[in-house]
Amino acid sequence: MEIAIIGSGYVGLVAGACFAETGNDVICADINEKKIATLNSGKSPIYEPGLDDFLQRNIKEKRLSFTTNIKEAIQKSKVIFIAVGTPQDEDGSADLRHVLAVAEEIGKDLNGYKVIVDKSTVPVGTAKAVKAKIASLTKFDFDVVSNPEFLKEGAALDDFLKPDRVVVGVENERSEKIMRELYAPFVRTNNPILVMDIASAEMTKYTANAMLATRISFMNEISNLCEKVGANVESVRIGIGTDSRIGMSFLFPGIGYGGSCFPKDVQALIKTAKDNACDLKIARAVEETNAIQKNLLVDKIIKHYKCENLSGKHFAVWGLAFKPRTDDVREAPALVICRRLIGLGAKLSVYDPEAQETFNARFGNHEMLSYAETNYDALKDVDALIICTEWGAFRTPNFEKMKALMKEPVVFDGRNVFSLDNMKGLGFKYYSLGREVVNS
Repeated sequence: MEIAIIGSGYVGLVAGACFAETGNDVICADINEKKIATLNSGKSPIYEPGLDDFLQRNIKEKRLSFTTNIKEAIQKSKVIFIAVGTPQDEDGSADLRHVLAVAEEIGKDLNGYKVIVDKSTVPVGTAKAVKAKIASLTKFDFDVVSNPEFLKEGAALDDFLKPDRVVVGVENERSEKIMRELYAPFVRTNNPILVMDIASAEMTKYTANAMLATRISFMNEISNLCEKVGANVESVRIGIGTDSRIGMSFLFPGIGYGGSCFPKDVQALIKTAKDNACDLKIARAVEETNAIQKNLLVDKIIKHYKCENLSGKHFAVWGLAFKPRTDDVREAPALVICRRLIGLGAKLSVYDPEAQETFNARFGNHEMLSYAETNYDALKDVDALIICTEWGAFRTPNFEKMKALMKEPVVFDGRNVFSLDNMKGLGFKYYSLGREVVNS
């Protein structure tokens, strides 16, 4: 099948590579000339495990190409995916300017029947707006479909190739048939293609992310309570997660969620509810809890030093991305933590195996923050280590080497990377979440 994907960001690239991998002819179009040049060389501008291999193989086999000529991509394709960004607007709603700009381009360039697929995360009613915009500019027949993505950064290729389910919102059997044909190679193990009305499909994406964010914020609040009453949050997590009605996923305590989806999708859902005279009290509480959680480690640091003025203190920060296996730092807790610590006068040496460049682009240069070449380099002469991301390489470090490098053996662990049993007897003062403090 001939496919155009307008927007070569995270979702567009993964979708394009995976559709090409199953034999489709895919054109990915974007207005960013530098990005397109990078992609045509077989390199991804984002870090996603395995993506470069997919790009290089399918470019070589001439199933995948990249262009800035959006008109050509539209006219050569049968199915056109809109996969541009929907950044958060000032009022919390999704900014649909880019989506509607692509719809306008499609309307001008349409040269026959096409299926237009909303792949971007968009609020209820977007497909209607896209359809109206295209219809105002063309006499050709077309259908608009909602097909939200459910990709986890760091595991996106597997998520796309082996989805739990594919959600498709359609208005007629013609577009449903085309979408079923397109996704058939990905559901050969009988995972469902869930066909529904368009509004329900649009709503499904926001609801899924809000539910997962709720589990995270709820568990973080339980973690904080565990500290107050002397319980161990790891035991509690296992105790509830083995209940088949609950399950183990998204129950790990931490310093808050971040990334490109959960923060803006929860806020967009709250805004949609407000616009429809509906108050989502739980969703608002989820958002409030997450904002508080991002400051939790700094509060622990202030309490440890018994002083809010941290001038003269030097901290190492391990992990800058909002989660491991990605270079995405959007809404990352590390951003909040580093800004606040510098505001209190502290000096920082930071390290992340993939996200240092993206962190610097978002955080900006600062004389009180420097980037280390390795996680151990970040520890030289620091007063304490702060862990913000649970990269696998951080889980079993050389603790004796750490102690030798640090001024004081103090760790503030925002992801419960180390076990309490292992930390006891190693000579560290160890603060984690929802568990007892280990004293040196």
